[in-house]
Amino acid sequence: MPSLDPFFTEWARRRPGRARSLERAAALARALGLDDDRAPVLGVVGSKGKGTTATTAAAALASAGLRTVLVTGPSFRSYRERVRVDGMSVTDTELDALGARIDAARRGLPPVEESGGYLAPSGLFLVAGLLHARDVEADVCVLEAGMGGHRDELRLVGPEVVALGSVFAEHVGVLGDTVEEIAREKARVAGERTRALVRLPQTAGVAAEVDAALAEATGGRVRAEVVDPGRPGVEPPPALRPPGLSAASGVLGTAAAARMLDHLGRPPLDRERLYAVLGTLRLPGRLSHHAVPTEDASGGGDGGATGDAGGESTGAVPDAEVLVDSAIDRAGVSAALAHARGLWGRVDHVLLCLPDHKDVSGAVEALGDLPVTAVRLPEAHLRFEHALPDHWGRMDADGLSPAALRALGTRVLALGTVYFTGRVLEAVDAPTDRLFG
Repeated sequence: MPSLDPFFTEWARRRPGRARSLERAAALARALGLDDDRAPVLGVVGSKGKGTTATTAAAALASAGLRTVLVTGPSFRSYRERVRVDGMSVTDTELDALGARIDAARRGLPPVEESGGYLAPSGLFLVAGLLHARDVEADVCVLEAGMGGHRDELRLVGPEVVALGSVFAEHVGVLGDTVEEIAREKARVAGERTRALVRLPQTAGVAAEVDAALAEATGGRVRAEVVDPGRPGVEPPPALRPPGLSAASGVLGTAAAARMLDHLGRPPLDRERLYAVLGTLRLPGRLSHHAVPTEDASGGGDGGATGDAGGESTGAVPDAEVLVDSAIDRAGVSAALAHARGLWGRVDHVLLCLPDHKDVSGAVEALGDLPVTAVRLPEAHLRFEHALPDHWGRMDADGLSPAALRALGTRVLALGTVYFTGRVLEAVDAPTDRLFG
């Protein structure tokens, strides 16, 4: 297991009220020679679906023959999944080496007290990805932002192409007090290096705010390009898009990759090669379904997946399965429930893990009279105090295991925040090292 101290030391030691420091992150990048010497970057921002957009974009670029480094977060089962080359996670040894270089450069910076803030873990994984891209002579990087945009380390990188997913009311009061303010924060990840911004359709108010923020950030050089998943002929075809609500993110990722190829002066995406790579796409925790192993069969490393990203079963039907999805609101829960019923015909039990800042009320309404167990995570910064139906069960996330899943039935739907779905993937030993190829 890799040492994570270089990525979490300053965050773990932060004082109350102290914020992340982009100035300190910029100084670290300069110390590592990343301010100029880096691969071209496709940056992904949005309220939901960033990981799917980034992964699809990376797969599309890889199909064009580009060596592609992908940085996403949070991870599923291991922090080394935060950095990938052509869809494959770096090794523990590689992540350790990257962390050691980052730590050596960090120690050469002024004390945290002088910089006014700490180095955030998510930003340090971006740095690790850029370092690794230089090491492996990558042609391009695909970097997923954290929850923000202008205040995210991705802005310091200066992405040449930006992919903007759907924007809605998440982190209200942190990123902004309205959806329009949140959209402005995300669009302002663009900067002097940005040559294109590709976005999904938005509400009129959000679209106007994105256009204004983009014009401000780029001096009017760049205008948003809209890709509509509902328009006939838009790539990829529906059969090769991620399932459920993630389908739009697959379209956005493909369009952003095509725009990056154009920026680099490369030939356009070849349909045959694109379709071949997208056919291998695996998105854990995005309507992914897995066999629930027996206790003595778990821990093998290759996982117990029974299907691909589209959720189609292969081979013999296992005696117990779990469908895992990172749904966090009414629409997502409803879509996941419909997918599960289409796949299985029934749902025996639902595991739901939504902290109070998610759409708990919407999820409760969508699940109706189904048997549900609410799961609590141990993370101190998350609150689980929202009123829930009396007939729901309760459990702590530490109790997740193959036996616990099997006790709920043979067709279990696990929904909630990515920190929870990662635990479910761990419990069933799901394969998460390779996402495509």
